[in-house]
Amino acid sequence: MVKTSKYFIHPYIPNSVPEIREEMLKEIGVNSVEELFTDIPEEIKLKKELNIPNSISENQIKDFIELTLSKNITASEIPTFLGAGCWPHYIPAVVNEIVNRSELKTSYTPYQPETSQGLLQALFEYQSLICELTGMDYANCSLYDWSTSLGESARMVTRITRKNEFIVPHFINPERLATLMTYAEPVGIKIVQTKQNKITGQTDLTDLEKKLSNDTAGVYLENPSYLGYYELGVETISEIAHKHDALFVIGVDPISLGILEPPSNYGADIVIGEGQPLGNEMNYGGPLLGIFGCRGEKLLRQMPGRIVGMTTTIKEAHRAYCMVLQTREQHIRREKATSNICSNEALCAIATATYLSLLGPIGLRNLCETIITKSHYAMKKLNDIKGIKAPLIEAQHFKEFTINFNETGKKVEEVHKKLLKYGIHGGKILKHDFAELGETALYCFTEIHSQQDIDKLVETIEKVLR
Repeated sequence: MVKTSKYFIHPYIPNSVPEIREEMLKEIGVNSVEELFTDIPEEIKLKKELNIPNSISENQIKDFIELTLSKNITASEIPTFLGAGCWPHYIPAVVNEIVNRSELKTSYTPYQPETSQGLLQALFEYQSLICELTGMDYANCSLYDWSTSLGESARMVTRITRKNEFIVPHFINPERLATLMTYAEPVGIKIVQTKQNKITGQTDLTDLEKKLSNDTAGVYLENPSYLGYYELGVETISEIAHKHDALFVIGVDPISLGILEPPSNYGADIVIGEGQPLGNEMNYGGPLLGIFGCRGEKLLRQMPGRIVGMTTTIKEAHRAYCMVLQTREQHIRREKATSNICSNEALCAIATATYLSLLGPIGLRNLCETIITKSHYAMKKLNDIKGIKAPLIEAQHFKEFTINFNETGKKVEEVHKKLLKYGIHGGKILKHDFAELGETALYCFTEIHSQQDIDKLVETIEKVLR
């Protein structure tokens, strides 16, 4: 066990010097560093010293990190069929070429916006492309991810309507739901879940009507759903929500909008989603990119994050860009802030703008058609395996669908582990989050999966089930 920093003076950490540490503690009025953490319950505090090794040389650190990283198997080395919120897609080389330019990569965020015209223009283009894709009037410069966009949308609709209930579907990403709960609890927002048919996946309209009340601020729906299928009654759900003076919030996989109707066409007031599929790497699950758009100026004034606008200079009428709205606590009085979000995903947003510009509407539609073709080819091949039902949910799907192993007599975990031994990463196991689905996993198929990849998956599952 090595000595802690209380006894070790580090050459680059001034407060590791005992005299400096004591002076700092005296200045802020505490007797020890431990006093700074009294809000942490005693039962979860570590009561022993950390086993931190002594310092080593730079080349030793490099060797250690490379050895550690070599234990990982990346998605580029084996076929992976895991999606469920972070999906494998092909990223054109020019996307990374552009976002790695120093004027974009090192900017982080325009703290002095008037001197960052190039970055502001790139973010303005991102906003414009998101508006074109979703059909919304306005979009912000992005949030952290889909989950935080959902949390912010719940707070936004309650501010606008002055109501405190937010309705969400049953089949929702559990991590997304947990983030929503974290956003909702401190401000007293009640989260209500509606029933969805476990056979067709569709929202139970009777149950939705029953749960809507005078306290309902918003109704949230995902299309495609977390389980990959299309919700067929979106127009009806929109009408029901608006009939009760609630706002309608739609969550989307943005790539699907290359072939599906934009949410504006069926009455969405707010559109959120995950921008990672649009030109961003999976990066072990982050950073991601939260899409957020809305319709109408009334909603715009309550939208979290920052918005870039285009204007002209006073003297010579040159095109110029500026921050037109940034209603966060860094810029206005804290109590008037719409959000305490302290950053955005600027570089991820620029990657998305680059990606969408490269594909255009026709390219995006072609991509969707490719994804649908491959996912439905996989669906047919998997469904031909004795004992497998693919998909379990009887509906039209986009790029993800449920595979059920109930009749094979195998546990889904067993199938997953054996696939890994054969060099294939399977889908997300769902039984722990949705017990009613049984031995089921959610598999993802995109443009990166070749016919050979899919055939290999099918053949390996057949082998695993013998």
